[in-house]
Amino acid sequence: MNKEDIIKDLIEELRPFINMDGGDIEFIKYDDVEKIVYVKLTGACSMCLNQGDTLNSGLLYAIQEKVKDVKEVVNVNL
Repeated sequence: MNKEDIIKDLIEELRPFINMDGGDIEFIKYDDVEKIVYVKLTGACSMCLNQGDTLNSGLLYAIQEKVKDVKEVVNVNL
């Protein structure tokens, strides 16, 4: 299983917790050169003031447990 697939699976595991707060998360891409995961937060999470905590304390930490070299998780507004 490659890094991108590991990240996608982990996001799917965490999705129900984000859904409980009225939001959702969509995997956009993993930049293996920059070591950045790009996601899109929607619903209540798209405008949440705690978005940074969700991305960098929660999601980044969880991803780094399985893919050590990930440096950042970035929300994109498409």
